Amino acid sequence: MCILIFVGNNGETYFNTASLVSCVQNFPKSRGPVVGILKGFAGLSGAILTQIYTMINFPDQAALIFMVAVGPAMVVIALMFIIRPVGVIPIKLSFFDEPRDLVEEALLPKPEQQEAGKSEQNEVIFSEVEDEKPKDVDLLPASERHKRIAQLQAKLFQAAAEGAVRVKRRRGPHRGEDFTLMEALIKADLWLIFFSLLLGSGSGLTVIDNLGQMSQSLGYDNTHIFVSMISIWNFLGRVGGGYFSEIIVRDYANPRLISMAVAQLVMAVGHVFFAMGWPGAMYIGTLLIGLGYGAHWAIVPAAASELFGLKKFGALYNFLTLANPAGSLVFSGVIASSIYDREAEKQAQHRIPTQISDSILSGMLAVDEPLKCEGSVCFFLTSMIMSGFCVVAALLSLILVYRTKSVYANLYGKSRT
Repeated sequence: MCILIFVGNNGETYFNTASLVSCVQNFPKSRGPVVGILKGFAGLSGAILTQIYTMINFPDQAALIFMVAVGPAMVVIALMFIIRPVGVIPIKLSFFDEPRDLVEEALLPKPEQQEAGKSEQNEVIFSEVEDEKPKDVDLLPASERHKRIAQLQAKLFQAAAEGAVRVKRRRGPHRGEDFTLMEALIKADLWLIFFSLLLGSGSGLTVIDNLGQMSQSLGYDNTHIFVSMISIWNFLGRVGGGYFSEIIVRDYANPRLISMAVAQLVMAVGHVFFAMGWPGAMYIGTLLIGLGYGAHWAIVPAAASELFGLKKFGALYNFLTLANPAGSLVFSGVIASSIYDREAEKQAQHRIPTQISDSILSGMLAVDEPLKCEGSVCFFLTSMIMSGFCVVAALLSLILVYRTKSVYANLYGKSRT
């Protein structure tokens, strides 16, 4: 049984990877909405299948297992011969996007003349051209822009020949090109995304894991209502986060991670509502946490595909998803549970003098009741810690926004003009 559960649970990873990679490669100009829709329905499909089972086969549990095992496999077999990644025109993020004229072609190094458009590990490049290029060059007409760039590059070649400029040899791909997982692991950008996702989504998953105890501690009996609500807001957050991030990059050519920083700040406010325990705070906190948590899973895959390319997108995406269980393990399994147990023990000690007879009776009957905590104090400290983590995650996202401004300006800026 353990092996079957292991295989069944991990099978979801293959569905996620195959659908995301195919759709992101087929629709590179709409990455945010596509990822948001796919991830949204990945979370909503459980509720849909449950309703189908309830209408048709309830209470036959064997039929449910058979439906879950055979249904998705039949869909995949039917579509595997139809849906596949189509050819995608590679997008180069340098300022040589347009056809080169003869003067510029003559000034290029020989490896670049022979294999234009290919990235060579030992290709000689002059990165100073990017650094020293005047900001108004991109605003000039194409012919004038090529002329200015050719003049600047000619000066750099002459200076390099005289030993006045150090020639840099290219080491690995640049942002926006195709990375392997090992190449991406040595880049600070990947780890900024990873830890931002760990702090943001980990704090959201902590709320989802402890939502039943949180609602009971605040005096709510129907805990399943909040579970259903956070599932709905999670779905809307995934779809809305994808569309919102796409507006940011398409209309304003700003980095996509701005939208994730906004989602993390929204989650920080939601955690504060949970901490305070005000009347109706559960409804508002569930709304904010669900929207913010869901937005992470529409924004991060799209941003990773833009910064590290589509060639090894499946490996990069699955590495980033490790942040979710890692955050839940630490935040929910260590921080939240230990604080809740400590507060429950304090309340149990205060109740002992007034419930001596009950405790004697329960001891005689050998009944070991689990500790329960009541009031906003149960999750006050946990929620405030989670709110602080979300603020730190937003700061990490903003650092990445600053580092990747030029990438998004090159990738999406020209489409606006």
